[in-house]
Amino acid sequence: MVGRGLRIAVLAAVLVAYAQGAVADLQFDVFAGYDGVIPQVSWFPVVCEAKNDGPTFTATVEVTPGNLGAGASYRMKVELPTGTLKRFEIPVFSDPGAGNWDVKLLDARGKVRSEQIGIGSRKVVSTQTPIIGALARTADGTPVVKPISDPQSDLRPVVARLLPPIFPDNPLTMQGMKSLYLSSERATQLNPHQADAILAWVEAGGHLVVGVDQLTDINATRWLRNLLPCELSDIRTIKHGSELDDWLFNTRSPANLGTFTPPVPRRFGPWANRGPRSVSPTPPASGGLGVGPFVDLEADPAFRSADLEVAVGKVREGSVEVSAGDTPLVVAASRGRGRVTLLTFSPEREPFLSWKNLPSFWAKIMDVPRALYVTKNVGWGGGWSSDGVFGAMIDSRQVHTLPIEWLLLLLIVYLVVIGPFDQYWLKKIGRPMLTWITFPCYVVLFSLLIYGIGYKLRAGDSEWNELHLVDVLGNGPRVELRGRTYASVYSPANQRYPLRGQEDYAAVRGEFYPSWRGSAQSDNRTLVALDGDTYEAQIFVPVWLPELFESDWLQTGAAPLTTSLTRRDGGWHVKVVNRTSRKLENLKLVVDNRVIDLGDLVRNGMIEKDVANGDGMPLREFVTQYGGSFQGAVQARQRAFGSTRQRQIGDMPNTTVAASFLSELGSPGNYGYGFISPPGLDMTSFVERGGAVLFAWDADYSPVKPMNQFTPRRHHRNTLWRMPLTVQ
Repeated sequence: MVGRGLRIAVLAAVLVAYAQGAVADLQFDVFAGYDGVIPQVSWFPVVCEAKNDGPTFTATVEVTPGNLGAGASYRMKVELPTGTLKRFEIPVFSDPGAGNWDVKLLDARGKVRSEQIGIGSRKVVSTQTPIIGALARTADGTPVVKPISDPQSDLRPVVARLLPPIFPDNPLTMQGMKSLYLSSERATQLNPHQADAILAWVEAGGHLVVGVDQLTDINATRWLRNLLPCELSDIRTIKHGSELDDWLFNTRSPANLGTFTPPVPRRFGPWANRGPRSVSPTPPASGGLGVGPFVDLEADPAFRSADLEVAVGKVREGSVEVSAGDTPLVVAASRGRGRVTLLTFSPEREPFLSWKNLPSFWAKIMDVPRALYVTKNVGWGGGWSSDGVFGAMIDSRQVHTLPIEWLLLLLIVYLVVIGPFDQYWLKKIGRPMLTWITFPCYVVLFSLLIYGIGYKLRAGDSEWNELHLVDVLGNGPRVELRGRTYASVYSPANQRYPLRGQEDYAAVRGEFYPSWRGSAQSDNRTLVALDGDTYEAQIFVPVWLPELFESDWLQTGAAPLTTSLTRRDGGWHVKVVNRTSRKLENLKLVVDNRVIDLGDLVRNGMIEKDVANGDGMPLREFVTQYGGSFQGAVQARQRAFGSTRQRQIGDMPNTTVAASFLSELGSPGNYGYGFISPPGLDMTSFVERGGAVLFAWDADYSPVKPMNQFTPRRHHRNTLWRMPLTVQ
C-alpha cells in the first residue's frame, strides 16, 4: 500500500515537472497599442513575441474581444521552430467603448499553449485626442508636452514612448498616431519594413519630426536622408539667441483655434522669391512673455546664451520655420498629405533638456491644437458614425421600410378586430364562447399578414455594393494608393460569405457605432484570418438586413491622373491629365477653402485653366449643401420603421466629396457633437494648412481586385479619387 502511494506521488511529481518544463520552453509576450495607448475608431498594433525552446510546432495566435464580447476575431498562423524568437504584428480595430482583448497561442490541435487574458491599455483615448509617438534616444529625451488648460479633459495629449524592436511595420496600424518624434540614432535601428511603414504613414497624413543626434546617423540611413528636406554635411557650434523663443511667442492669432497658425518662415535657397505667407509676424510681448496658447512662457537667459550643436548643409525644399542667422534650426516640407520637420539639433541634449520652455516647444512642433490651451472645458462630445454615411450611400435599394403611419394603422385594425369586431359578430350569431377559437385565428392571420408585408418589403436578390475612396499619394507614373473600400452586403438568407484582401497591405472590419449604441461587430461576427499583411475573412450577414464592411488597404499602382497647381497673381493655374481609358466625372478642386468645379474629363484628355481667387463655392457651404442630410440618414438607417427615402443618400459624386470634410459639419474648432471618423478619412486639416485636393469620380470602376469571394446577383462599384496637391 505504501509502495503504491509512493509510485503515485513520484508519477505526479514527474507530470508536474514535465508541465513546468513545457511552459518554460515557451515564452509568449504581448504588447498592445502604442506603449499601452489605444485610440478609438482606429487600427492599432498588437505585437506578439514568442520564444520557443521546445519542439517545433505551428502556432495560431488568436485575438478576441475581452469582457465586452463584441468585435471581430483575428487569427494568424506562425511557424515556431526550436530555438527561435519571433515577433509579429496583428492589426486590430478599436471600436468605441472597446475595453480589453484576450490573446491566445494555440498549437495545431487547438490546445492553448499560452494566453494573456484581459489585456488592457494604459489609456484608451478618443479619436480627437493627439497621440504623439516617440522613438527617443533615451527615456529622458521622450517629449514632455505642455499641460492643456483643462487637466480633466479627455483630449489631453498622450506621449507614447516606442522601442525599435516592437515598433509597427504595418502602415495601417500607425494611423492612430498624429505625429512621431524620431531620433536619428533610433532611425539606424529600424528594419526596412519599419522604415517603409513610416514613409507610407507620412505620405498618408502623418507628421514626422526628426532630431539630428549624429551626422553619421543621417548619412548612413538612406531612406531618412532622402526623406529630409535638407542635405546635411557638417556639425557646427553656433550662438542662437532668442530665435526659438520668438517662434513660440509669435503664435498669437485667435482665429482657427483648432490648429496652429504657422509663423512666417525665413526663406533660403532657390525658393527664396516665393513670397511671404499671409500671416504677419508679431513681436514678443513685453517682459518676454508669450500670448495666446503660451501665456506662461518664461524668459530663459541661460538657454539663450548657451551654444548649440547644429547640423548644417543645403536646404533642398520646404520652408525654414526657425533659423539662427543664416543657419536653419527647424525646416519643414510636405510629403503627400503629411509632413516632415527636421530639427537640425538634438532636443535630447543640453541645453534643450534644461530649457524652461521645452514643453511648449514640443506642443507646438507636434501640432497640439491651440484650442486646448486657450479654452477651458473643451471636451469631445462624441457624435455619429461616419460609416453610417457611406452605408446610407451604398446600402441595397431593395430594402424598404414600413412607414410609421401604416404601422399605426395596422395596429389599430388589429385592436379593432380582436376587440369590438370580434365581440359584435359573435354576439350577433349568439356564440360568444367561440372567442376561444376566433382569437387564435386572428393571431395567426395577422402573423401571416405581417410576414407577408415584411417579405414584400425586404425579400430580394443577393447584392454587393462597394465604394472606394482612394488617396493618390505621388504625382508620377507609379504612385502609392491608400484606399478605403466600403462594401454593403444584402443577403436573402442567414449566411456566411468569404472575403479576401489582395493588396500589399490590407485589413477588414465591420461597421462601428458610437459607444452609446454599442459595437457593430458584435452583430457581424467577423472571423479574420491574417496572411502576412493581408487577410481572408468570413462575414456573417443576417437575412434581409444590409451589413456594412470596410477594408483599409495600401498598394503601389498606376496613377489615374497627373496634376500641377501653380499660384499666380489673383489665383492659380491648374493642369490635369487623365491617364486612364475611362471618362472621369465631377472633377472638383478644393483650394483655399473653396470648392471649384472643373467639369468632366474625357479618357486620355486634359484640362488646363486659370482659376481666380473667389471662384467656386466656400467649402463649408458646399459640405452643408450636400452633407446636410447626413445626420438624418444615419439616424433613419438605424430605425426599422419610417421613410425609406430618408435613410438613403443620393448624388454620390458630390456627397462623397462632402463626406471627405465631415468635420465641417461640426461646431467651430471641431470639438462639438458631430461625426466620428477614422484617422485619415477627413481632409479638412490638410486644406486648412495650405494644401489642395483634386477629386475625380470614376463610375463603375474598382482600382483593386474584388474583395468578395462569392458571386452576388447584383453588383455595383464606384471609385472616388482623392489627390492631395502642393501649391507650387
